Order: sequence, then structure tokens, then C-alpha cells
Amino acid sequence: MKKILLHTYIFFLLSTLTSCYGYRQVGLLQERQDLPQYDSVAYIPYRLQVNDEVIYRVITMDETIAKTLSANNAGVGQYANSYRIYSDGTVDIPFLPPVKLEGLTELEAQDTLRKAMREIIPDADVKLAMANKQFTVLGDANSGTYSITKERLTIFQALAMTGDLMNSGDRRHVRIIRPHGNDEPEVLEFDIRTNSIINSKYYYVYPNDLIYVSRDKGSFYKQPSYSGFLGLITSSVSLLITVLNYIPGVIY
Repeated sequence: MKKILLHTYIFFLLSTLTSCYGYRQVGLLQERQDLPQYDSVAYIPYRLQVNDEVIYRVITMDETIAKTLSANNAGVGQYANSYRIYSDGTVDIPFLPPVKLEGLTELEAQDTLRKAMREIIPDADVKLAMANKQFTVLGDANSGTYSITKERLTIFQALAMTGDLMNSGDRRHVRIIRPHGNDEPEVLEFDIRTNSIINSKYYYVYPNDLIYVSRDKGSFYKQPSYSGFLGLITSSVSLLITVLNYIPGVIY
């Protein structure tokens, strides 16, 4: 009787557990025709949005003006000396009327602020950068908020910064939630395993992006390696034998 129960349990265990994660499930940049094929698109620079924050520095030969500007450059944003873009698309810079920066790239915003500043300081040069240049990761990855330190950050570089995806992460349905100022956020869903993701609209990560990695529904039955899979079977069978030995009146 015990032998029948043991064989039944082993059969059930082997039929429910689906071994371990293989390259087809977790490998990246796979050249498989059965995976989604994404079109290549030209890179689009990020454009400033409502609630973004910028920092700037004014360079001038007039020391008195330079000191005055430094004393008043305290900022009104979350970051030190930063200025938030309001709902009307403008920022309030000391000594200047509201300057519209929404919809501009960093370089375009820098040129716009330089022109406005030269209305009061003829020799002014301006250096501007985005202060809150970050992305966030949630789900079956190392969740957290990370800084973007380069102009073009790829999805692979972003996930490498987090320590890569967990084996249990569903690579078939990775999502990027991308805000668009006052408009509804855009949700991009893609299979990160295919090599056609390179230069697609899913390839680059932009400021304020939220990357969400859901859990693979079959991850409960999978082990990260064959040794873990065999270890699970061995420990489960050992436990069953121990339990059966305590069942009175049942023999092999």
C-alpha cells in the first residue's frame, strides 16, 4: 500500500512540476521567428513635461550680477535649486517673466532660457539640465527608483542597473508606463526576449518611466536550476516516506 502511495505521489510531483527555467523562457535577444517582431523606429529625444524640474546656471562676466543671481537661485522644486514646470508649461525664474519650457528638449530649453536671460544680461550664457531624470522599476525585479545618467538609456541597461530580472519575472509581458504631462499615461507592453526589440519603440527608457515586471503564472512550479529541481523532488519523497512510516497498518 505504501509503495502504491509513494508511486502515485512521485507521478503527481513530476506531472505538476515543470522542471526549471530554460533559455527559451528567460534568454534575451533570441532570434526566433515565433517571438514578436517589432519595427525599428528613429530615436525621439525626451521633451520636458508638466511637473518636470530643471536646474540652471548663468555665466556672466559681471560679478555683481552673478552674485545676485546666485543668491536668488534657491529654486522652488523638490531638488535643490530646481524649478518645477507648472501646469501651464512655464517655470518661474528670478528676474524673468514666466518662461515656457514644456514640450522642449533640454537643449531647446537651454536656448530658450538663454535668450530670455539675455534680455536683462546681454553677455549671459546659460547651462540647463533636467533635475528629476529618473525611472522606477516594480514587480519581479529589484524594485526601486534609479537615476538616468546618459541621454539614451536602453531597457537592457536600465534592468542591469537593478540587478536584472528575477527568474520568475514574466519576460513575455514587460510593461512600461510612460507619463505624458497632463495627458493620460501611455502603457507599452512587449516581449523582452526577442532581438527585434533593439531600436524599437520599446528599446529606450525615458525620464519618469515606470517599468513593471509581472510574475510568470507558471513560476510556482519552476526551479531556477536542475539541481534545485532534483533537490525538491528528493526532499519531497523523503518527507513522504517519513510520513508513511508513521501510518499504522500500512506496509510496502
